[in-house]
Amino acid sequence: QLQLVESGGGLVQPGGSLRLSCAVSGSTLEDSTIAWFRLVPGKEREAVSCFTSARGGTPIYGDSVKGRFTVSGDKNTVYLQMNNLKPEDTGVYYCAGVRAIVIGICPRWTTFDSWGQGTQVTVSS
Repeated sequence: QLQLVESGGGLVQPGGSLRLSCAVSGSTLEDSTIAWFRLVPGKEREAVSCFTSARGGTPIYGDSVKGRFTVSGDKNTVYLQMNNLKPEDTGVYYCAGVRAIVIGICPRWTTFDSWGQGTQVTVSS
């Protein structure tokens, strides 16, 4: 299993930006798939983005964040840059990982066997 440690998050006004980080150990980004999910009370866990550094992998985004969020990887850290944040982006964000390469889709959350501790993102004026 991977070990994942998140950082970032906090309180931001609508239209603002935040960056989340997910430090990955136990494998490399080339051999893993890392996803960001968010959880809002009363709603189903939502996939925000999926990322792998494996050849042929391109970032995948949920419809609600396309054009606003960008995922990237550097060495063994995955970043989620969140711009033009909206109140509906409020939630607990988790990075999740699996030691497998998944290309072309963002798998369901049950695919991932390693999870970070979660970080709160609150978008409010």
